[in-house]
Amino acid sequence: MKKVILGLSALCMVALTSCKDDASSKIKEENVAVAAERDANAGDFAVLSLDKTEHDFGNIMNGTPVETIFKYTNTGNSMLVVSDIKSTCGCTVPSNFTREVQPGETGEFTVKFNGKGNGKVTKSLTMTTNTEKGKVPVRITAFIAADPNAPVKATAKTNVNPLATDNGAAAAAAPRKYSTQAGHEGHNHD
Repeated sequence: MKKVILGLSALCMVALTSCKDDASSKIKEENVAVAAERDANAGDFAVLSLDKTEHDFGNIMNGTPVETIFKYTNTGNSMLVVSDIKSTCGCTVPSNFTREVQPGETGEFTVKFNGKGNGKVTKSLTMTTNTEKGKVPVRITAFIAADPNAPVKATAKTNVNPLATDNGAAAAAAPRKYSTQAGHEGHNHD
């Protein structure tokens, strides 16, 4: 037991004497300079200025693909980094964006919209950047009109009994019967 206590005491003595080195002598001067510059620029974010935050394609026919270009300028003092641009749906695709923009320089990205929809359509895109806010939204809008050359969809066919006096109104007003059997979900059985 005495040997264990003596061994632990010797180990503690070695540990205490090795900690007497001056910690400040281990600091490299170039690391201090780099850290000071980093701290001085910590609040100096890149600033993104867009030429437009929304683009309106106006009236387009359903299914007509369109595209536009959004331009942005770095009006800050740090390098602007655009890491990603995402759309709310697959019908609007951002592409070809400038990832790094020096202060005073301009970048751009293209937005392609497949033109499908009905009536007023608005799609949002979000740029992920190293600006103070981090996320920058932009939008595209269009009014989509039905294509006059598109085939007309068939409407539900009603069976009219020419011998009936109510012209099928009673059958239309009757409640529909639905199957409860497995594998028949959604099938109606009139």
